[in-house]
Amino acid sequence: MIFIRKLLFPFSLLYRCIMSIRNFLYDKGVFKSYSFNIPIIVVGNLSVGGTGKTPQTEYLIRLLSKEFKVAVLSRGYRRKTKGYILANSSSTADTIGDEPFQIFQKFPQIDLAVDSDRRNGIENLIKQNKPDVIILDDAFQHRRVKAGFYILLTAFDDLYYNDLVLPAGNLRESKKGAERADVIIVTKCPNNLSDIAQNNIKKKIGINRPIYFSKIGYADSVTGREGEISTIEIKKTEKLLLAGIAKPKPFFEYLQTGKDVEMKFKDHHHFTDEEIERIQTLANNKIIVTTEKDYVRLKDKEINKLYYLPMESKFVLKGDDFDNQILNYVRKSTRNS
Repeated sequence: MIFIRKLLFPFSLLYRCIMSIRNFLYDKGVFKSYSFNIPIIVVGNLSVGGTGKTPQTEYLIRLLSKEFKVAVLSRGYRRKTKGYILANSSSTADTIGDEPFQIFQKFPQIDLAVDSDRRNGIENLIKQNKPDVIILDDAFQHRRVKAGFYILLTAFDDLYYNDLVLPAGNLRESKKGAERADVIIVTKCPNNLSDIAQNNIKKKIGINRPIYFSKIGYADSVTGREGEISTIEIKKTEKLLLAGIAKPKPFFEYLQTGKDVEMKFKDHHHFTDEEIERIQTLANNKIIVTTEKDYVRLKDKEINKLYYLPMESKFVLKGDDFDNQILNYVRKSTRNS
């Protein structure tokens, strides 16, 4: 792996140079960014996948929906459609993407749309739905739209300052891009993260921004067509664990007994009929537990005893400070609009 990284390093230098020039041209106004008279919050990262954007977006929806009319705009990665689509009762994971479909099913009270052209998507949402605030999912590098508030996520076990730019590493742009963030959240932290460890991470980030720490909270039960089973019982049961997400290790570790069968697929994987048959064969009539994102792609397939484990983002410390910062931004922006 080290040899391959060294081999790819010259290409990373070239890619970093291209991205730096692009960002410079946006910063200087040579490339035009479009602003809107509405609060817009970006949730994104510097790395490719696995930082917990969907749980963080859902956290913001829960926080803001109590007071504001919320809309979410995503590009709908790996959907089988194109252009602007507003989610409705006929939407599926294929038409709007697995993560947007997951969000829409959990929060039917919000407006959710997909469009790779974020500017066009925002204009349509404002014109047709008139939201108070728009959350842009995975849009940190989308410089064509200038949002009012940027949330940068970086996973505890894969902090961006330890990484390299593509293709030698997993960064979409140089570490300097973090300076565009209004806040940084270190996600997927262990429950017992010490103050010393937090301060050490803050020093290495080295940016004068509020830095928060969050963890993944799992539900007390798994859910499926046949009802619910407590996670305590599931952890004692021999089963098949199935995941098609960027970093499935925490999911597997949380549920595994040591005798479980584990199946891993690439992120946003579209399951073929042959793969479904293989899953059934390996399960051998055992319970199958998958992630919430995978479940929305699998629930209509002919799979027996299929369940998913709900999860959400929870702050380790100072969650109220983060909430107040977000609410104050939206309230102030709404009054001024």
